Amino acid sequence: MTPAARVKAAIDILDKVIDAAKGQGAPADRIVADWAKANRYAGSKDRRAVRELVYDAIRHCGPVPESGRAAMLALANRDMAISALFDGSQYGPAAIQPEEPVAKSGFAPAWLAKRLSASDVKGAEGAALMGRAPLDVRVNTLKADRASIDLPEPGEPLVAPHALRFEAGTQIEQWPAYREGRIEVQDHGSQIACLAAEPRAGETVIDLCAGAGGKTLALAAAMENRGRLIASDTDKRRLSQLGPRAERAGATNVEQRLLDPGREMEALGDLAGQADCVLIDAPCSGTGTWRRKPEAKWRLTPDRLARFSATQDALLALGAKLVKPGGRLVFITCSLLDEEGADRFAHFLDSHDGWRADLPPLPLGRPRGGENAQGIRLSPFHDGTDGFFVARGRLP
Repeated sequence: MTPAARVKAAIDILDKVIDAAKGQGAPADRIVADWAKANRYAGSKDRRAVRELVYDAIRHCGPVPESGRAAMLALANRDMAISALFDGSQYGPAAIQPEEPVAKSGFAPAWLAKRLSASDVKGAEGAALMGRAPLDVRVNTLKADRASIDLPEPGEPLVAPHALRFEAGTQIEQWPAYREGRIEVQDHGSQIACLAAEPRAGETVIDLCAGAGGKTLALAAAMENRGRLIASDTDKRRLSQLGPRAERAGATNVEQRLLDPGREMEALGDLAGQADCVLIDAPCSGTGTWRRKPEAKWRLTPDRLARFSATQDALLALGAKLVKPGGRLVFITCSLLDEEGADRFAHFLDSHDGWRADLPPLPLGRPRGGENAQGIRLSPFHDGTDGFFVARGRLP
């Protein structure tokens, strides 16, 4: 492919990404992958170049662009080398015309940037959300040790006790250590968030929103496969991925429970007041993960954000029913919005007698939640992790 043809391909993909974002369709990485499968003539360098153009344009644009061309023109305004490729050649984009629509730059749509600013995410902190994330892995202590594990490339040890960092794009899925379950992909921030649970061997621990089980497996390793670890979720497809992952990791103390939305206690009733720890990795806007999914900023609406907040309140209330006296409730969102973090946890404490905040002693992050901070925020700018809010409550 010529450089101009790569730009034209990126524009075509961006059109699909924009339409999908407006209609809650396929994520950008799947759209890019589908393009690569349908265009086998494109070599590996072409595919990489087109992908980088697509993601550079997404990261550069704030509001949802009018079109893929408008998004690429915004990138061209920043980079004259790209502007020169709008040359009207056979496989390239048409020449730039006067008064053509050009997408606005920024790290988020205006309404969302305002909400983030109110949560002290602005300037360099906001710009960091549009950076590129590294690849972090967790060494699975059920099968290996970080100090002695033998990997094809040396990873950078991080402050989380079992974390290693590699360059983005490192093909660890091809490594024997990955296939044998000695390492798992898990962002450094996610690993630190799991530390707040402080799971111990022999305890009863519930991962209430387990999804595909990334945090479940970290909890199983910390518990040394001793005790009960219940992984529950309302998403059957995602929860079904946990079984093979647990088998590969050698996690043998995991029980799965599929929940019916709104009727969760029908599946969890026998655990009421029995759990030493309930971990709630709640569904949220995902503003903290934009380095990996930058088009997510175009999918969020005020109504969706309000629904996420309501779901988080409901999950905290549900989790509280499961914790036994003296137990702990850990609340996690991969969001930097206070309305999905500090505000939700404060609301929980205000509406549930007997519960008190217990600020977890995490190795990274900053206290969040006003003068009497009740949680910890991790961010790409300050901590080099995905963005998270982590709080812990205790029931005397």
